[in-house]
Amino acid sequence: MSLVTQFLSRHSLTIFLSLLLIWFQSQLWVGRGSLPEVWRMQKQVTELTQKIEAITDNNRKLKAQVKDLKEGMGMIEERARMELDMVKPNEILVQYKK
Repeated sequence: MSLVTQFLSRHSLTIFLSLLLIWFQSQLWVGRGSLPEVWRMQKQVTELTQKIEAITDNNRKLKAQVKDLKEGMGMIEERARMELDMVKPNEILVQYKK
């Protein structure tokens, strides 16, 4: 038997386990499902959650405005006064600059 064959026969389990460890480590750092990929996905989930919360808040505000417009004239009157400078009969509109 040659020296290489003797070495491999004695240390085959150690070599196999070392190669297996190297393979697992490479998967952990660069393979599919690696830590950097998981971190990137977590950041993406956080950003998407924030966007969803902002959109949900905006939807709540729009629903409240729609409800106000459907139920009462107060909102319509307020918008007409603020955006279109409309006044009621016998009212005078006075504008001033600061």
